[in-house]
Amino acid sequence: MDEAIKLLAQEMVKKIDRKIRHELKINFVKMGKTIGLGADGTFTKVIDKIAEDTAVKTLKKAQMNVNLLSEEAGFIDNDAEYTFVLDPVDGTRNAYRGIPFFSVSLAVGRHVLSDVEYGIVKNVATGDLFIAEAGMGAFFNKNHVLVPDISAQDPLYSVTLGKRSGDNTFAMIKNSVVRSLGAASLEMCLVGTGALDAYIVGRNYMRITDIAASTLFLREAGGIVTDLSGDSLDMTLSLDERTSIIATGNMQLLNKLLSTY
Repeated sequence: MDEAIKLLAQEMVKKIDRKIRHELKINFVKMGKTIGLGADGTFTKVIDKIAEDTAVKTLKKAQMNVNLLSEEAGFIDNDAEYTFVLDPVDGTRNAYRGIPFFSVSLAVGRHVLSDVEYGIVKNVATGDLFIAEAGMGAFFNKNHVLVPDISAQDPLYSVTLGKRSGDNTFAMIKNSVVRSLGAASLEMCLVGTGALDAYIVGRNYMRITDIAASTLFLREAGGIVTDLSGDSLDMTLSLDERTSIIATGNMQLLNKLLSTY
């Protein structure tokens, strides 16, 4: 991949991060206001629009051609080889409620999840930075990370339950220590660092914009990302598909979780 594309991705994340922090500081009470409906069918909040507008502006000023796929604007086709897959605010509710766990997530790919070559997830609240490049590894705050080879004796799971989670999800997490943190990109990255042992979404809920960058990060860290059937996760770079997720550090834990399904 051209180094200039990676630099543009870094610049976009940096500018969105800076803009979000500024607006939360001076206009916090306005950030959770609903102002429309995004291309993904979910309500657009002020903070989402501000973040995405920053991304679009950055792309327009760039001296290179890149497509953009984002939750609010949908697909902006610039007839380019690469597409930026962006969730400008992952964990929107956390952000406008004052919960310090939300991110900017940006991946760079061509057509499908499996050909994503570069990914950045920035925890806006803490400044933590997760970066991965295909074939080059995963890095947390510039430190190379690998998932633990062996599952913890008392594993810690993070789960996105939603409003209509099925019995299978509850069977997987029965008698386990569980968190539900509200930002899929960060939760998957934390599996990559070993802070969490697995991240589970027990129904077809997540879109590519939620997980593209963090899937690359976890896989480059040596982890595994599948759907609820245990098939290696792949998706087109579009907002049309939704997926379930099991993200783990090793096959032993994956098989244990699948055995309850």
